[in-house]
This record gives sequence, structure tokens and C-alpha cells, in this order.
Amino acid sequence: MTNHLHLLATPATEESLPKTMQSLGRRYVQYFNYRYKRTGTLWEGRYRATVVDAESYLFECMRYIELNPVRAGMVAHPREHVWSSYRANGEGKNDPLVTQHSEYRRLGADDSERQKAYRGLVKAPMDAECLADVRACTHKGWALGGDRFKEKIERLSQRRAAPLQKGSLPPPKPRIQTQ
Repeated sequence: MTNHLHLLATPATEESLPKTMQSLGRRYVQYFNYRYKRTGTLWEGRYRATVVDAESYLFECMRYIELNPVRAGMVAHPREHVWSSYRANGEGKNDPLVTQHSEYRRLGADDSERQKAYRGLVKAPMDAECLADVRACTHKGWALGGDRFKEKIERLSQRRAAPLQKGSLPPPKPRIQTQ
């Protein structure tokens, strides 16, 4: 996109993605500033990460990302966007940056079946509510998935994975006993 990018990644460890983004922020910005004789930050803000329930939302996220340049009027079809993974997922073009996710491999018995199924997924219109959920979760850093998934993420991360319901208060913080 012209002012942001989306990466959909399955990191090997919980530190893989933050370390990669930190390195990118340090090394690429330094290179870019040197190359174009400029100073300062390159990004508008820091990166935001959203944990995604792959079983329920992987394809919604993939569709959201692939169709973003189409919605923005930059291209007529996702294959036309230079940074799109559509050509790899929908047309079988080799892209060393794209690795087939296990959910993607379940789309068909062979590459041809998977690509055809993926093209059908991308062609189908996105549900407005799902589109709003993906946008809200990626913008705010909330977990993207069902209630059970969010509860699991909250247990694992020891932090809220979704916004509070309107009108509800956060649980009180434990008081520290002083003697």
C-alpha cells in the first residue's frame, strides 16, 4: 500500500516476529536514509501485531490483504499488485517469500486444486462484518478469532485479547498489602 503494509506470518517462536520487525526498523531505515540522503524515521508508527485463529480467520485475513489494493483503487485485480502474494497462492507462481500454510494446503489434493479454491475464495465478496472485525483487530492489536480462542490467548498472554464490552469495567488490580 502507499502508506502501510500487511504481513501475514506464522513465526517459528513467539520472539521471531518482534525481532524481525525490530531488525527491519533498524537496518532498513538506516539503509534507506543513507541511500536517499535523508534522516529520521521512515514509518508513521510502530508495527502492530494481531494473533489470528488460523482455523477460522486465516483466509479472511489473506483475502483482506490480497484485496486491499483493489479496494484502494490501486489495481483492478490482486495479481496486478507488485507486493501481492496472490500470484503465488492463486496462480502458482514461485515466490520465495511465500510459504504455503497448512490451512492453505487443505484447500485441495494438489497445487492446481488449491489454487482454484483460493481464486474462488478471493473472488467471493467479503462479509461487511468480517471486514470490520479484521480492520478493528489489526488496527487495535486485538486477537482475531472466536470467544474460546480469545480466552485462550488471554490465559497465555496474561492480557486482554479483546476490548471490554461497552459499559463494563476492567477487573480491579490486586492490592499490594503493606505492613
